[in-house]
Amino acid sequence: MSNASMIFVVMVGALLGSMLFFAITVAPTVFRALPAEQAGRFLRAFFPRYYSWGFVLALIAAGLGALSNPLVALACLLVAALFIVVRQALMPRINHARDDEIRGLPGASKRFKALHLWSVVINGFQMVVLFVAVGVLFWGG
Repeated sequence: MSNASMIFVVMVGALLGSMLFFAITVAPTVFRALPAEQAGRFLRAFFPRYYSWGFVLALIAAGLGALSNPLVALACLLVAALFIVVRQALMPRINHARDDEIRGLPGASKRFKALHLWSVVINGFQMVVLFVAVGVLFWGG
């Protein structure tokens, strides 16, 4: 395995580790340890950084992946693009829906849940794509 491939695996491992750590440890702990209002404030401050971190690591991984396999690079570019889409387009809509839900506006809770579900599905999809990219690099060439 080339040096670029090994560094690629480390970068993807760091990204996947970050994503899993947030989903399995940070989010549940925040909601158990903080009152809802404080948890919300924390997550609103955290998420832009989370998505920026993911974007940067996925972009670096794409560059490294391009040295070994164009399909791997494309997969990482897709993951990077999705981090930006969620950060810039979906996250503001989620925050707006949550604000409307707190104000008691009709339909806001349903809208918030649907938008939040999209963010979870996209995050899960990104993880699957990264796992597949590593698999392609190891077993596909």
